[in-house]
Amino acid sequence: MPHAEPQPTAVREPAAREEPTASPEEAASREGAAPPSLWRNRDYMAWWTGNGLSVLGNSVSSISYPLLVLATTGSVARAGVITAATMLGSLLTTLLGGALADRVSRRAILLCSPLVQALVLGTIALLVRSGEVSVPLLAAAAAVSGMASGLAMGAMTPALRRIVPREQVGAATAQGLGRDMTAQLVGSPLGGLLFSVSRWFPFAADAVSYLFAALGVALVRKPLGPGGEAGEAGEADKGKKGKDGKDGKDGKDGKDGKDGKDGKDGLFADMAAGLRLVRSHPYLRFTVVWGALLNAVAQGFFLLFVALVKHRGGGPATVGLVNSMALAGGVLGAIAGPLVLKRMRARRVVIVALWVFVESFAVVAFVPEPWQIGCVLLVAMTTMVPLNVVLESYEVRLVPDEYSGRVAAVTRFGMQALQWTGPLAAGFLADAFDVPGAILALMVVMAGLAVSLHLSRPTLAVLDRPLDEVEEMTVPEAERRSRTR
Repeated sequence: MPHAEPQPTAVREPAAREEPTASPEEAASREGAAPPSLWRNRDYMAWWTGNGLSVLGNSVSSISYPLLVLATTGSVARAGVITAATMLGSLLTTLLGGALADRVSRRAILLCSPLVQALVLGTIALLVRSGEVSVPLLAAAAAVSGMASGLAMGAMTPALRRIVPREQVGAATAQGLGRDMTAQLVGSPLGGLLFSVSRWFPFAADAVSYLFAALGVALVRKPLGPGGEAGEAGEADKGKKGKDGKDGKDGKDGKDGKDGKDGKDGLFADMAAGLRLVRSHPYLRFTVVWGALLNAVAQGFFLLFVALVKHRGGGPATVGLVNSMALAGGVLGAIAGPLVLKRMRARRVVIVALWVFVESFAVVAFVPEPWQIGCVLLVAMTTMVPLNVVLESYEVRLVPDEYSGRVAAVTRFGMQALQWTGPLAAGFLADAFDVPGAILALMVVMAGLAVSLHLSRPTLAVLDRPLDEVEEMTVPEAERRSRTR
């Protein structure tokens, strides 16, 4: 489903910031030559593969959560509670993850978070197998997993900027979305199949997938930041100085550090800085609010889609198969995304994608067969993935590297702020009325979001420029001075 979302070192004065040693890709870019293909970038491939296996496992378990609750309780609303718990957990830690990603080792964050998630999913698998699972227990476990995910997401975007050259960020974003859609394409029917065999299988598979995500990060050789080579290698030493209060600039963990950037005050200051930068730019400000509403509707629609297929007579395997048909459209959209951006203005891509999605709501509510639902969603997702490519690529181009972690966390936090309400609202609507009626109610909200794109032309003016012509946003001088005090 769309996540217009869709994936945040203490900041120093840029002139004094340590720069990582130039990679072959960056050197080629500086000399004016095209950087090598991403498929020949060893670090990118380790990252890409590890995350792809993790997405595969996650798609297996995410389709199984609502199936498990629907099978044991028959309530769409209770299934929505589990989905909402995951989103709320992620929401609680997203801003913290972005601030931490700009001041402590991003590699450590990206290693520890999936290990926590592996432990949580393994525990769920054991509980489901023993028959001791309950909705409150599932919700608590889902919330913990979501919290770990929120921390990791804060480090994802700035880490990717270290792994690939700036000129290839757009291509890497599209390839990542294509990978995710392909993994979900396989994972959805696999999840339904494993659930049919035994209800605990999908959760155990997801636990193993998170171990591969951690391994992928461990195999990346480039420093992921913050700072350059020395910035990552010397983090432990800098932290020790901070504890003694001798080096206020780098005392990340120091309780006695003299600089305001140390400790909790520094983390809150970093979060506030990211929020101020998002508020200062019209495009970022609009997409955060607009994306929050879009994600809420999209997540509600995903829950209703599962319920609708069951309402039309489909079992767990059918739910997975129909979801795969929708994801096949996502794969096509990811392949077409970079090509579309070369031939169409980004604004037009966004507008067309959303209107197609609005129309798909109306059609899905009335078609009688599960396979017809899958065909409609295939077309809708083919257009929605390029929308995500546009939003993510333009944000990466706009935001300076030293603020990327915090800004990415703020935008992600904002876009997820209402996301958890979608499944809850959709579940209660479906229980109170019926599934098709709930889908039509969400369609009205989606139509309003599409209209708002036509009314916000000045705010979205940056989308009228080709991506490679977009310049970094200017950070207010007062903001830079506040980071060097």
